[in-house]
Order: sequence, then structure tokens, then C-alpha cells
Amino acid sequence: MHLIANKKYKRVMIFTLAAISGLCSAETLKLRPDGPDAARLGMQKGYPVCGQALTQPECRVGTWSANEKMATTELVRASGNALPLTFLKSPPKIEYQSGFSTKTVDDYLLESKATGLIILKDGQIVLERYQYDRKPEMRFRSFSMAKTFTAMLVGIAHHRGLIKSLDDKASDYWPEISASAYGQTTIRNLLYMASGVPFKELYTWTPDDDIWVWGQVLYADRNWRRPEAIVDYLNTKTHREADQGSRFKYASIETEILGRVLRRATGKSVSQLTEGWLWKPMGAESDARWILSTTDLAEATGGGFNATLRDYARFGILLANNGNRDGNQIIPLDFLLDATDSTRLPPSFKPKVATPFYGYGYQTWVFPMRERTFALQGIHGQVVLVQPASKIVMVQTSVFDGASGRQDSTSWLRIRELWTGALKSLGGNIN
Repeated sequence: MHLIANKKYKRVMIFTLAAISGLCSAETLKLRPDGPDAARLGMQKGYPVCGQALTQPECRVGTWSANEKMATTELVRASGNALPLTFLKSPPKIEYQSGFSTKTVDDYLLESKATGLIILKDGQIVLERYQYDRKPEMRFRSFSMAKTFTAMLVGIAHHRGLIKSLDDKASDYWPEISASAYGQTTIRNLLYMASGVPFKELYTWTPDDDIWVWGQVLYADRNWRRPEAIVDYLNTKTHREADQGSRFKYASIETEILGRVLRRATGKSVSQLTEGWLWKPMGAESDARWILSTTDLAEATGGGFNATLRDYARFGILLANNGNRDGNQIIPLDFLLDATDSTRLPPSFKPKVATPFYGYGYQTWVFPMRERTFALQGIHGQVVLVQPASKIVMVQTSVFDGASGRQDSTSWLRIRELWTGALKSLGGNIN
């Protein structure tokens, strides 16, 4: 791709949002109709919405910013008291180091299949970018960033006494799965993804890929409105390959179990809980949507949340403010620290132990840094990065080719390079 030499990839539409900022420099918010590899990603077809986005690149841009057109969803209504997002006056230039080169955000976007990018400092927008004709009002799919939302709801439910203890078993609230090893796993160990139950999350979308098999349980036509199919499947999982709580192994099924535990413990849908406990209190500006399983009409808590870039940013601001908005402690502080502070993680879950780089808290990725820094991450390049001490937040939605960092390691490395550059440029701590 010769993006820099090709003038069509230099076209930029500059748009001023006076409605929310009053003043916005031309460099703060940019929208462009194309982006890297735009032709393969469906630009000539208007970025179509279609059902095979996981395997067909031309479907990804359109589908992952309009999932409600393809899936059964439940509404999460916005707040009537939206948290204002203003643009930082005279924002500093953000630069980052990649190899021996110093690069800018515009350089990053020339080689990154980001649909949206926003960076904030102290709750103000430093810059906001959209590619592939995406707009600020569009809802972008979270993929596994949804897991952190789910975890925070578990923490709130525990604080409210609806979940008596994080060391309760899942089957204490969902007794139908008591025969399963998952049912005998504590809520805390599900939060850590530490059930010890074998689960291969390969993203090959083939029958030897457990996440594909689990997806069939949740969405296949043969299971339409048959919630017993989920129970039957889980109750076949009676073996552990490791003691629960002894190690981290990524398994989206464990978050899906947590979502159903939440429904049983509270008597409400996860959408209702998200709206009442997070979305409205934190000051979301736009409605969000949860994708629902067609088998039991429960929310896809492992990866099915959909929201605007700015509202993901507002959630990042809430986390940067330690779960507090204007004196209202929305997320219990102790729970949030247990989820995001490397010093509070058990040894098996610390950075460079749980994985070669990240630690893993309660459904949250923890950086190997002295300064508390953490991330929500989803396949194909979705990320919310947060450093509370510096009040720096970065959000990206994307259509990377590879699902995880294992499949697309260079692109994920570039995210960390840009994040490090943002921290340096905005006065954050990189240690």
C-alpha cells in the first residue's frame, strides 16, 4: 500500500462540533471517508452491513458500527445529565517512538485500521479521529471490552448485597449448572478467568475452536429460544486441567457465565443494570445496546456491548476517577482497585506472570508499570486505556485483520507505542 503517495488517502474532512465544545480547532476532530486498505474493507460498496464480518473483511467496518441491524439487541438508555466533553484548548502535539522513527497520530492512522480514535486529558478531548466514513454518533462494537463492563456490574451487585460474597459459587445463583465445573467455580475465580476448565479460544471460527462452539450454543438456529441448551452444554464441562484460582487462561465463556449469574442474583437484565448502575450515573450522552443471545435472550457479556466512541471515553473517565463522578461513588473503590492495581493482584495474575506482558485483574488487563495503568481490550483492535494518576484516557475502535495480539502482534504493538507517546506528550508516567 502506498498510502502516503496516493492523494486519495490524504483527503480529510474537518468538522467542528460547536454543539458540545463551543470551540474546536481544525486539528482536534477529523473525519475521513477512507483509511488503510479501504477498498478491501468495502469502501466502494459503502461499507456494507452483513452477517460474516468475522471472516469477511468488507463487512467489518459497516457491521461493527451498526450491529443492531444484524443482531437482536436490548437498549441501554442514555443519561439526561450527560458528562460534558469539551475540547482542550491549544492541545499539545502527540508523538510516539516506533523503532528509530518519531511519528505522529496522523502517521499512526496511515497504517492502522482504526475506525475511531480519541485521546483525553483531565476529561477534555485532546484529539478525535474517525476513518472509513464513520461518525461520532455511530455505535461501535466493544468485543471483549464488554467484559470489563460486566465485571464492574458484578462489583456493584456485591456492594449492594445482591451477590453475598465473591467467593460464592456460580451455582449458588444459577443452580441449574451445579453439575458443571463452572458451576462449582467461585465468582472471584470467574472474574480472574481462573476456573481451570479447558477452553481453547483460537479465533479460527472452526469446530476445533471452543469460542466458535460456544457461539453455536448461544446463536445457532437449532437452539432458538432453548435456554436449556446452554445449561446442557455447561453441564458437560466437569473436568478441570488446573485447580481453580491457580492460573489465568483467557476464556470468554467465563464472562458469559458471570452475566447470567448477574441476571439471577439481581432479577434484572444486564442491560437494565448497565443503564441504572453505570450508563446513566456516569453521564453517557447516547444510547447503547447489548447484543442478546438468541438461545436465552441474555446479554452477550463476553463481547456484545455497542456504544459511541465518546461514551467509551466517558467510561474511561469514570475509571480514571476511581469510579466516582461528582462525589457519587458509582463503582466500589476497593473492587475497582482489586480489578486494576497490579500490587493487589495475586501472584499468578500479576503482569508478566499471567501473560508475557499484561497482568489480569477482574476482567481487566493490567500493565507492568509502577504507575497504575490498565486497559479494556477486544479482538480486532478495540481498546480503552486508562492511567488514573495522570487522568489520561485513550479509546480506539478498529477493524484489525487479526483477532488477538497473537494473530496481529504488530498492530497491537503500535497501540502500545501510541499509548506510551500519549502518556509522554500529556505529562503521564511511563514507569
